[in-house]
Amino acid sequence: MQERTRQLQNINLHLEEEIRERILIENELLRKTIQLEAINKEMEAFSYSVSHDLRAPLRSLEGFSRALEEDYYDVLDDEGKDFLTRIRRNALKMSDLMDALLSLSHVTRQPLTIREVYLSTIAERIAHNLQQNTPPRNARFVIQPGLKVKGDANLLEILMQNLLGNAWKFTSHRQEAVISLESFCGENGPVYFIRDNGAGFDMRYADKIFSAFQRLHDSHEFEGTGIGLATVKRIINRHGGEVWAKAEPERVLRFSLHC
Repeated sequence: MQERTRQLQNINLHLEEEIRERILIENELLRKTIQLEAINKEMEAFSYSVSHDLRAPLRSLEGFSRALEEDYYDVLDDEGKDFLTRIRRNALKMSDLMDALLSLSHVTRQPLTIREVYLSTIAERIAHNLQQNTPPRNARFVIQPGLKVKGDANLLEILMQNLLGNAWKFTSHRQEAVISLESFCGENGPVYFIRDNGAGFDMRYADKIFSAFQRLHDSHEFEGTGIGLATVKRIINRHGGEVWAKAEPERVLRFSLHC
Protein backbone atom coordinates (compact mmCIF):
# COMPACT_ATOMS: atom_id res chain seq x y z
CA MET A 1 0.00 0.00 0.00
CA GLN A 2 2.81 2.38 0.92
CA GLU A 3 4.63 1.51 -2.30
CA ARG A 4 1.49 2.25 -4.30
CA THR A 5 1.12 5.57 -2.49
CA ARG A 6 4.72 6.52 -3.27
CA GLN A 7 4.18 5.67 -6.93
CA LEU A 8 1.10 7.87 -7.07
CA GLN A 9 2.98 10.69 -5.35
CA ASN A 10 5.82 10.41 -7.85
CA ILE A 11 3.34 10.42 -10.72
CA ASN A 12 1.64 13.50 -9.26
CA LEU A 13 4.97 15.26 -8.84
CA HIS A 14 5.88 14.42 -12.42
CA LEU A 15 2.53 15.69 -13.68
CA GLU A 16 2.86 18.88 -11.64
CA GLU A 17 6.30 19.46 -13.12
CA GLU A 18 4.97 18.90 -16.64
CA ILE A 19 2.11 21.31 -15.97
CA ARG A 20 4.53 23.96 -14.67
CA GLU A 21 6.74 23.53 -17.74
CA ARG A 22 3.73 23.75 -20.04
CA ILE A 23 2.51 26.91 -18.30
CA LEU A 24 5.96 28.45 -18.68
CA ILE A 25 6.03 27.54 -22.38
CA GLU A 26 2.52 28.92 -22.92
CA ASN A 27 3.40 32.15 -21.11
CA GLU A 28 6.56 32.54 -23.17
CA LEU A 29 4.60 31.85 -26.36
CA LEU A 30 2.00 34.45 -25.35
CA ARG A 31 4.75 36.96 -24.61
CA LYS A 32 6.39 36.33 -27.99
CA THR A 33 3.01 36.59 -29.75
CA ILE A 34 2.26 39.94 -28.10
CA GLN A 35 5.77 41.11 -28.94
CA LEU A 36 5.37 40.03 -32.58
CA GLU A 37 1.98 41.75 -32.85
CA ALA A 38 3.51 44.96 -31.49
CA ILE A 39 6.38 44.75 -34.00
CA ASN A 40 3.93 44.13 -36.85
CA LYS A 41 1.84 47.13 -35.81
CA GLU A 42 4.97 49.28 -35.66
CA MET A 43 6.01 48.09 -39.12
CA GLU A 44 2.54 48.77 -40.52
CA ALA A 45 2.50 52.24 -38.96
CA PHE A 46 6.01 52.87 -40.30
CA SER A 47 5.03 51.76 -43.82
CA TYR A 48 1.96 53.98 -43.75
CA SER A 49 3.93 56.94 -42.40
CA VAL A 50 6.75 56.55 -44.91
CA SER A 51 4.44 56.16 -47.89
CA HIS A 52 2.23 59.05 -46.71
CA ASP A 53 5.00 61.47 -45.71
CA LEU A 54 6.98 60.91 -48.90
CA ARG A 55 4.01 62.02 -50.98
CA ALA A 56 4.72 65.76 -50.64
CA PRO A 57 8.37 65.75 -51.83
CA LEU A 58 7.47 63.22 -54.52
CA ARG A 59 4.70 65.48 -55.82
CA SER A 60 7.20 68.36 -55.92
CA LEU A 61 9.68 66.22 -57.85
CA GLU A 62 7.00 65.17 -60.32
CA GLY A 63 5.70 68.74 -60.69
CA PHE A 64 9.07 70.42 -61.23
CA SER A 65 10.28 67.71 -63.63
CA ARG A 66 7.06 68.03 -65.63
CA ALA A 67 7.47 71.83 -65.75
CA LEU A 68 11.08 71.39 -66.86
CA GLU A 69 9.97 69.02 -69.61
CA GLU A 70 7.20 71.35 -70.81
CA ASP A 71 9.15 74.63 -70.72
CA TYR A 72 12.80 73.74 -71.31
CA TYR A 73 12.85 70.39 -73.14
CA ASP A 74 13.96 71.93 -76.46
CA VAL A 75 16.83 73.75 -74.72
CA LEU A 76 18.33 70.56 -73.31
CA ASP A 77 20.92 68.55 -75.20
CA ASP A 78 20.45 64.80 -75.73
CA GLU A 79 22.14 63.89 -72.46
CA GLY A 80 19.99 66.37 -70.52
CA LYS A 81 16.83 65.00 -72.16
CA ASP A 82 17.88 61.48 -71.21
CA PHE A 83 18.46 62.53 -67.58
CA LEU A 84 15.06 64.23 -67.46
CA THR A 85 13.33 61.16 -68.89
CA ARG A 86 14.97 58.99 -66.24
CA ILE A 87 13.92 61.37 -63.47
CA ARG A 88 10.31 61.33 -64.69
CA ARG A 89 10.28 57.54 -65.09
CA ASN A 90 11.70 56.90 -61.62
CA ALA A 91 9.36 59.44 -60.01
CA LEU A 92 6.44 57.50 -61.49
CA LYS A 93 7.91 54.23 -60.22
CA MET A 94 8.24 55.73 -56.75
CA SER A 95 4.63 56.92 -56.91
CA ASP A 96 3.48 53.41 -57.81
CA LEU A 97 5.53 52.01 -54.93
CA MET A 98 3.95 54.47 -52.49
CA ASP A 99 0.51 53.42 -53.68
CA ALA A 100 1.43 49.76 -53.20
CA LEU A 101 2.77 50.36 -49.68
CA LEU A 102 -0.38 52.24 -48.72
CA SER A 103 -2.48 49.41 -50.12
CA LEU A 104 -0.45 46.84 -48.15
CA SER A 105 -0.92 48.85 -44.96
CA HIS A 106 -4.63 49.29 -45.71
CA VAL A 107 -5.39 45.59 -46.16
CA THR A 108 -3.65 44.83 -42.86
CA ARG A 109 -5.50 47.45 -40.82
CA GLN A 110 -8.95 47.46 -42.42
CA PRO A 111 -11.71 45.85 -40.28
CA LEU A 112 -13.22 42.73 -41.84
CA THR A 113 -16.88 42.55 -42.85
CA ILE A 114 -17.61 38.90 -43.60
CA ARG A 115 -20.39 37.99 -46.01
CA GLU A 116 -20.99 35.80 -49.04
CA VAL A 117 -18.98 37.05 -52.01
CA TYR A 118 -19.36 35.98 -55.64
CA LEU A 119 -15.74 35.40 -56.61
CA SER A 120 -16.52 34.51 -60.23
CA THR A 121 -18.38 37.79 -60.76
CA ILE A 122 -15.46 39.80 -59.35
CA ALA A 123 -12.99 37.90 -61.55
CA GLU A 124 -15.09 38.42 -64.70
CA ARG A 125 -15.25 42.17 -64.07
CA ILE A 126 -11.50 42.43 -63.49
CA ALA A 127 -10.75 40.30 -66.57
CA HIS A 128 -12.97 42.57 -68.68
CA ASN A 129 -11.18 45.68 -67.37
CA LEU A 130 -7.75 44.20 -68.10
CA GLN A 131 -8.74 43.43 -71.67
CA GLN A 132 -10.31 46.86 -72.20
CA ASN A 133 -7.73 49.10 -70.52
CA THR A 134 -4.51 47.71 -72.01
CA PRO A 135 -3.25 47.33 -75.59
CA PRO A 136 -4.98 44.49 -77.49
CA ARG A 137 -3.62 41.03 -76.72
CA ASN A 138 -4.46 37.50 -77.72
CA ALA A 139 -5.41 36.50 -74.18
CA ARG A 140 -8.27 34.31 -72.99
CA PHE A 141 -9.77 34.12 -69.50
CA VAL A 142 -11.42 30.90 -68.35
CA ILE A 143 -13.40 31.60 -65.18
CA GLN A 144 -15.31 28.82 -63.47
CA PRO A 145 -18.87 30.07 -62.93
CA GLY A 146 -20.65 30.15 -59.60
CA LEU A 147 -17.62 30.40 -57.29
CA LYS A 148 -18.69 31.82 -53.92
CA VAL A 149 -16.71 32.40 -50.73
CA LYS A 150 -17.26 33.89 -47.30
CA GLY A 151 -15.05 36.93 -46.82
CA ASP A 152 -14.62 40.67 -46.94
CA ALA A 153 -15.82 41.89 -50.34
CA ASN A 154 -13.42 44.86 -50.56
CA LEU A 155 -10.36 42.80 -49.66
CA LEU A 156 -11.35 39.96 -51.97
CA GLU A 157 -11.67 42.49 -54.80
CA ILE A 158 -8.08 43.60 -54.10
CA LEU A 159 -7.04 39.94 -53.88
CA MET A 160 -8.42 39.13 -57.32
CA GLN A 161 -7.03 42.34 -58.84
CA ASN A 162 -3.55 41.34 -57.70
CA LEU A 163 -3.85 37.67 -58.68
CA LEU A 164 -5.33 38.24 -62.13
CA GLY A 165 -3.14 41.30 -62.69
CA ASN A 166 -0.10 39.19 -61.83
CA ALA A 167 -1.14 36.50 -64.31
CA TRP A 168 -1.87 39.16 -66.95
CA LYS A 169 1.59 40.67 -66.50
CA PHE A 170 3.52 37.40 -66.65
CA THR A 171 1.69 36.18 -69.77
CA SER A 172 2.41 39.42 -71.65
CA HIS A 173 5.17 37.78 -73.72
CA ARG A 174 2.93 34.90 -74.86
CA GLN A 175 1.41 34.96 -78.33
CA GLU A 176 -1.62 33.12 -76.93
CA ALA A 177 -2.17 33.65 -73.21
CA VAL A 178 -4.61 31.60 -71.14
CA ILE A 179 -5.54 32.61 -67.59
CA SER A 180 -8.01 30.57 -65.57
CA LEU A 181 -9.73 30.73 -62.18
CA GLU A 182 -10.99 27.38 -60.93
CA SER A 183 -11.70 25.47 -57.74
CA PHE A 184 -11.55 21.91 -56.42
CA CYS A 185 -12.42 20.23 -53.12
CA GLY A 186 -9.39 19.92 -50.87
CA GLU A 187 -9.07 18.00 -47.61
CA ASN A 188 -10.13 21.02 -45.54
CA GLY A 189 -12.57 22.61 -47.96
CA PRO A 190 -12.51 24.36 -51.34
CA VAL A 191 -9.17 25.31 -52.86
CA TYR A 192 -9.16 28.07 -55.48
CA PHE A 193 -6.41 28.54 -58.01
CA ILE A 194 -5.23 30.90 -60.71
CA ARG A 195 -3.45 29.10 -63.55
CA ASP A 196 -1.63 30.74 -66.45
CA ASN A 197 0.86 29.83 -69.17
CA GLY A 198 3.14 32.77 -68.45
CA ALA A 199 6.76 33.00 -67.35
CA GLY A 200 7.63 30.24 -64.92
CA PHE A 201 9.77 30.31 -61.80
CA ASP A 202 12.18 28.12 -59.89
CA MET A 203 10.28 26.13 -57.23
CA ARG A 204 13.21 26.61 -54.84
CA TYR A 205 12.10 30.22 -54.49
CA ALA A 206 8.33 29.60 -54.41
CA ASP A 207 7.96 30.95 -50.86
CA LYS A 208 9.80 34.17 -51.67
CA ILE A 209 7.25 35.40 -54.19
CA PHE A 210 4.82 36.21 -51.36
CA SER A 211 7.33 38.44 -49.55
CA ALA A 212 7.38 42.20 -50.10
CA PHE A 213 9.96 43.47 -52.61
CA GLN A 214 10.96 39.93 -53.64
CA ARG A 215 11.19 39.54 -57.41
CA LEU A 216 12.10 36.37 -59.32
CA HIS A 217 12.30 38.19 -62.68
CA ASP A 218 14.22 41.26 -63.78
CA SER A 219 12.22 44.50 -63.50
CA HIS A 220 13.18 45.37 -67.09
CA GLU A 221 11.46 42.17 -68.26
CA PHE A 222 8.32 42.53 -66.11
CA GLU A 223 7.56 45.80 -64.38
CA GLY A 224 6.04 45.94 -60.91
CA THR A 225 6.49 47.05 -57.32
CA GLY A 226 7.10 43.66 -55.73
CA ILE A 227 4.16 44.27 -53.38
CA GLY A 228 1.24 42.60 -55.18
CA LEU A 229 1.64 39.00 -53.99
CA ALA A 230 2.65 40.17 -50.51
CA THR A 231 -0.72 41.94 -50.42
CA VAL A 232 -2.38 38.69 -51.53
CA LYS A 233 -0.74 36.79 -48.67
CA ARG A 234 -1.84 39.41 -46.10
CA ILE A 235 -5.44 39.20 -47.29
CA ILE A 236 -5.43 35.39 -47.26
CA ASN A 237 -3.90 35.35 -43.77
CA ARG A 238 -6.57 37.72 -42.49
CA HIS A 239 -9.20 35.27 -43.73
CA GLY A 240 -7.50 32.39 -41.92
CA GLY A 241 -6.43 30.74 -45.16
CA GLU A 242 -3.32 29.67 -46.99
CA VAL A 243 -1.70 30.58 -50.29
CA TRP A 244 1.02 28.75 -52.17
CA ALA A 245 2.56 28.59 -55.63
CA LYS A 246 3.44 25.76 -57.98
CA ALA A 247 5.19 25.50 -61.33
CA GLU A 248 3.76 22.36 -62.92
CA PRO A 249 4.72 23.24 -65.73
CA GLU A 250 2.27 26.13 -65.90
CA ARG A 251 2.31 28.78 -63.21
CA VAL A 252 -0.33 28.05 -60.55
CA LEU A 253 -1.20 30.15 -57.50
CA ARG A 254 -3.53 28.32 -55.13
CA PHE A 255 -5.34 29.69 -52.10
CA SER A 256 -7.90 28.61 -49.53
CA LEU A 257 -10.10 30.73 -47.26
CA HIS A 258 -11.52 29.77 -43.87
CA CYS A 259 -14.14 32.19 -42.55
